[in-house]
Amino acid sequence: MKAVEITQPGPPDVLKLTERPDPVPAAGEILIDVAAAGVNRPDLLQRLGKYPPPPGASDIPGLEVAGVVAALGADVRGWSVGDPICALLAGGGYATRAAVPHEQCLPIPKGLTPIQAAGIPETFFTVWTNVFQRGKLKAGETILIHGGTSGIGTTAIQLARAFGARVLTTAGSEGKCEAARNLGAAAAFNYRTEDWVARAKEVTGGRGVDMVLDMVGGDYMPRNIDLLVVDGRLIQIAFLKSPKAELDFSVVMRKRAWITGSTLRPRTPAEKGVIARDLLEHVWPLLESKTVAPIIHQVFPLADAASAHRVMEESSHIGKLVLVV
Repeated sequence: MKAVEITQPGPPDVLKLTERPDPVPAAGEILIDVAAAGVNRPDLLQRLGKYPPPPGASDIPGLEVAGVVAALGADVRGWSVGDPICALLAGGGYATRAAVPHEQCLPIPKGLTPIQAAGIPETFFTVWTNVFQRGKLKAGETILIHGGTSGIGTTAIQLARAFGARVLTTAGSEGKCEAARNLGAAAAFNYRTEDWVARAKEVTGGRGVDMVLDMVGGDYMPRNIDLLVVDGRLIQIAFLKSPKAELDFSVVMRKRAWITGSTLRPRTPAEKGVIARDLLEHVWPLLESKTVAPIIHQVFPLADAASAHRVMEESSHIGKLVLVV
């Protein structure tokens, strides 16, 4: 098969197209003929040598793919060769074939293309498990989503709105703020020019928010806590700034605030399967009815993965970047 490998830690140009042996599906795995693969920020961190794959995972980058079933490992039921499929991977997505535990696989939602489907697994799994399974966002609550035009942000805005929450968000330009509002955010704040804590308090009448979904970290963390209502929840899923911050825990105690977070990649196939079943039941109908949709910003040939990484590093995109085979 053809695959994009990281020849050494470094800039995007270290990504090179090569040939690797075709993966063989083990028991419980599905071999996928990949039509498209999503690009995510953890791929950039892996390329820089800062986010190694978990033990046993492929060293090839790529955490999500879509295509068709090519072969079934032993003990796999409910799938047939040729079925349209998308999947969450622990690695190996930047390739023409990928072997994936069956628990992490889902049918491509009816009416969506493989390119659209390749932009679903990583962000939808992440948002669902953090915002809904762990954070228990409810209809009528208010959530602040940082990075509202990222892949995670565009997904979180749509899902939060679909389940009846009021959405506030931050973004890095007026154009991005407008895009976030078009996706359903009630208000969007330009973090480069506005005090988003003050603005969020203003639009909530001084109340604050029930939940914050944050992937920035650093000095955002105490500001997030300041913005939470009593019994509010801070959901931390990444650190574009820093994983370290100074917090006044007396504020946490007074607000009875809950601080949680999670990583997805190292979790077991069984744990990811729980998320997948929830998505199939609660979210796939929304995708098939076009109530929510993956936002695809730009598509690149597999061989040009380096260009996709450059665009992501510039943070100029709105939604997802996808590689096509």
